[in-house]
Amino acid sequence: MTDKLILTPGETRLAELCRIYREDVPVSIDPGCKPRVDAAADVVADAAAGESAVYGINTGFGKLASTRIPADQTSQLQRNLILSHCCGVGEDLRPAVVRLVISLKMLSLGRGASGVRWQLIERLQDLLQLDLIPLIPCQGSVGASGDLAPLAHLTAAMIGEGHVRFQGRRMSAADALEAAGLEPLQLGPKEGLGMINGTQVSTALALAGLFDGWSLAQTALISGALTSDALMASTAPFRPEIHALRGLRGQIDAAMALRQLLSDSVIRESHRDNDERVQDPYSVRCQPQVMGACLDQLRQAAATLEIEANAVTDNPIVVVEDGSILSGGNFHAEPVAFAADQCALAISEIGSITERRIAITVDPAQNFGLPAFLTPDPGLNSGFMIAEVTAAALMAENKHRATPCSVDSTPTSANQEDHVSMACHGARRLAEMNHNLAHIVAIELLIGTQGVEFRAPIATSGPLWRVMQSVRKRVAPLRGDRYLADDIAAVAQLVSDRSIIDALGEENLLPGFDQ
Repeated sequence: MTDKLILTPGETRLAELCRIYREDVPVSIDPGCKPRVDAAADVVADAAAGESAVYGINTGFGKLASTRIPADQTSQLQRNLILSHCCGVGEDLRPAVVRLVISLKMLSLGRGASGVRWQLIERLQDLLQLDLIPLIPCQGSVGASGDLAPLAHLTAAMIGEGHVRFQGRRMSAADALEAAGLEPLQLGPKEGLGMINGTQVSTALALAGLFDGWSLAQTALISGALTSDALMASTAPFRPEIHALRGLRGQIDAAMALRQLLSDSVIRESHRDNDERVQDPYSVRCQPQVMGACLDQLRQAAATLEIEANAVTDNPIVVVEDGSILSGGNFHAEPVAFAADQCALAISEIGSITERRIAITVDPAQNFGLPAFLTPDPGLNSGFMIAEVTAAALMAENKHRATPCSVDSTPTSANQEDHVSMACHGARRLAEMNHNLAHIVAIELLIGTQGVEFRAPIATSGPLWRVMQSVRKRVAPLRGDRYLADDIAAVAQLVSDRSIIDALGEENLLPGFDQ
């Protein structure tokens, strides 16, 4: 059985969050944070019983913040808040993303600055441990004042409203709680507000995009190396001296990965002398510079998202040291919006340079002796002609999707919330972009494998040969025209589930977040 993952608020790392996203790992929160959570809850309880107006505890919300709520109606206030905010539309978020959302909410509330009871955090933990996953519509958040609508759907399930997927079956939240032996949670003062004020949905979607995008960047280094060998490209542009003189970490890492992938290629050694070409096209020669810049963008986004994953992002915030309750704006998801835009730019550029290598490899004017469109009998057969067009179409889609979302804003809530981040859909679009990129990389793997096979009996490197074997276990060589959509889908699955990366085995020296 997979070891339980214990989350420590304020100290959880990306690697742990990636496990939650990729694996069905049991998750719990470090009980060491309970005393501070209890202390903050006591501060809120005292405020709820007091005479002074405190936002979100004994007042209305947003534009209605000046409306005072009697003490005997504070519980109803929180329930009404949740029900009124369940306005999400669109498809449900994937269960893996919802697990991340729940985990991030536990981390935020576990910092002991939100004023919720420990009981509420335990209920979030119950959802994960019982595989009781709220159904959260993906649309409805503008990424400021928190991800209000989607987080309301999460909270609704805890109070017996809305719908869930319980152990794989869709049902009402009330029925699922009963089947799991749980009573609907009665929200205490500020607990509804503490649940929906926060950036956890935007952050979870951005993390999912980051995790998948990083794997695709690693795989694109592999496919790029394979195509470079098929094209009999020079490895001189990958030499460490060039990249050390520039000094950019991502560029240095990308060049090192390409050198390792091609280090024992017989194809490379076969044309060191008497090669009529002086330089390769930029999409081959400048892989370290372009891929390295993308790695740096993703790492910068990763640094922001790791901090945000551990952050307190609701409002108001409880300072247990002096008992103050402070209204601020940590719910504004501008940092997440910027991080999502950075990921989108990197994903788009990886697809752009990959598509160019595909185009070169199928072009007899540029592929150094390979047959047109990599078919043994061009003319009668079209080979990979339209596979390259598909890659171009996907690349163009991603270019459009890469337009920054963070520069957009619109006032909401009667102009009380007059500047918003648009982080949620900015992060959500990353899944579609990664889906497109996975297929672009898959097409490069198909044409790279076919191209290297045309160089036989001269062999590629050991690591790249293992990658080719992984491809060939699913897709046969293209001898004559056939239905190619299934081939592309099969290899895209190998890309998405990291099988291509795993094919490298112990020789996997691809760069990681923290290297």
